[in-house]
Amino acid sequence: MTDDARSADRPYEPLIPPRTGLGELLAPAAGFGVTFSSMFRPTVTEQYPFERVPTKPRYHGRHQLNRYADGLEKCIGCELCAWACPADAIYVEGADNTPEAQFSPGERYGRVYQINFLRCIFCGLCIEACPTRALTMTNEFELAGPTRAGLIFEKADLLAPLAPGMLAAPHPMVDGTTDTEYYRGEITGPVPAQIDWVRQHRPDEPSLSALPTDTTEQGQTR
Repeated sequence: MTDDARSADRPYEPLIPPRTGLGELLAPAAGFGVTFSSMFRPTVTEQYPFERVPTKPRYHGRHQLNRYADGLEKCIGCELCAWACPADAIYVEGADNTPEAQFSPGERYGRVYQINFLRCIFCGLCIEACPTRALTMTNEFELAGPTRAGLIFEKADLLAPLAPGMLAAPHPMVDGTTDTEYYRGEITGPVPAQIDWVRQHRPDEPSLSALPTDTTEQGQTR
């Protein structure tokens, strides 16, 4: 006789023993305990959009592509975020850095970067997959729009704005450094050689006018 046949002859035996006596009598009251306790709490209504309640610090909002302190982009075009996305909402095309167009430390940068927020489920798996912390999520949650095309964000829409002291890419890396120094956060800002390069190749670059007058001490590694 097989085990299945023997188990068919035995009645169902629950793993949790049924309640008896007083426990069975109070079971409905325990089940409605959460409901009764909530009935007497004050109702909290958020008057959105007239009053915007701050989100939690770790809220998963709109994505952002970050930069290093000297302005080079952190994205290296590895496409790991696109592979990790369960909704197929990210599209990345990498390209090679050149001496005339150095957008990020190392050999590669993200030439094309798109996120389709019609598909994105804000799970954060792309953030965990990014090896350089180039992609993070902000607290911005207002992403509604009148058209579907407008919710496909391009690289220009996702790049973080230039912070004070940053120099817009492309420009060379700090002399004597590799991508390792950048990943470790040892670059604190642009050096005079980078500023001179941008002045020579892009004299109308707006970020040049925003740099401090004295740049001799900037960009030193820590």
